[in-house]
Amino acid sequence: MRPIKTVIVVVVLLASIVLITAKQHVIKPAVGDIAPEISMQSPTGKTIKLSSLWGKVVLVDFWASWCRSCRIENNTIRQAYDIYKTQKFNIGNGFEVYSVSLDNNLAQWQKAIGNDRLSWSSHVCDFKKWDSPIVEKYNFRYLPHNVLIDQNGVIVAKGLYGSQLEETLKEHLAE
Repeated sequence: MRPIKTVIVVVVLLASIVLITAKQHVIKPAVGDIAPEISMQSPTGKTIKLSSLWGKVVLVDFWASWCRSCRIENNTIRQAYDIYKTQKFNIGNGFEVYSVSLDNNLAQWQKAIGNDRLSWSSHVCDFKKWDSPIVEKYNFRYLPHNVLIDQNGVIVAKGLYGSQLEETLKEHLAE
């Protein structure tokens, strides 16, 4: 009988360690967290803060002109923006995109915005590529990367690519 109790205690201890360790591996910022503030320059030199868009549903999109998969994803984001920019959601009023570029060349960045027909006004960049503090702040290591935030700046989803973005926006449409 004693060996069974010992085995049970060991199993419970191991399970506890696994659960504690798993909780420590949550990648921050996580769904449910407030999105960290971003304040960067637009192509015209105007400072645009992410928090200036609160009240709307916002896709914070990290991309670069030199990133092929980002350029492909821009088409999906543009289509979603065109459909949902004026819609009412149960998590915000309207849909906006806050594009954060990891470019280091103003002309290439501006050309990509035009060529990809990215019609929203919130395009920002600090021209530091992967050395930008925003990479560490949002804890990502690949492009494209995105987070969807609600009207209060709370992250409601991460990594919405292809049809996932439109599906998530549809789920949150106000009735």
